[in-house]
Amino acid sequence: MAKKEIKSYSLAEMKDKYVGKKGTKSRDDYEYELSMDVLGHMIKTARQERNLTQEQLGVLVGVQKSQISKLESSSNSATIDTIIKVFKALKADIHFNVKLEKKHLQLA
Repeated sequence: MAKKEIKSYSLAEMKDKYVGKKGTKSRDDYEYELSMDVLGHMIKTARQERNLTQEQLGVLVGVQKSQISKLESSSNSATIDTIIKVFKALKADIHFNVKLEKKHLQLA
């Protein structure tokens, strides 16, 4: 009996096929949601490492516990100002990379 060869696909190929090609709205939406999920996870992990509750972090930032919960679960988009305040309250550095056509800016 002949062995059947299994085709393997890269993650990029799978994204292109099932999410959409780079530059399409569906792919941009997917990448944005993924970024927000990662950001929410980073906030939660940093908060837990500092042994803070969501309520305590909210007090430090000046927002309600529910806002911290929403940030951690990525259920809403946050302003850059709020994200910076959260990471400052957590005594954590945050860096932004902005890529403009053929130029790379880094904000710290």
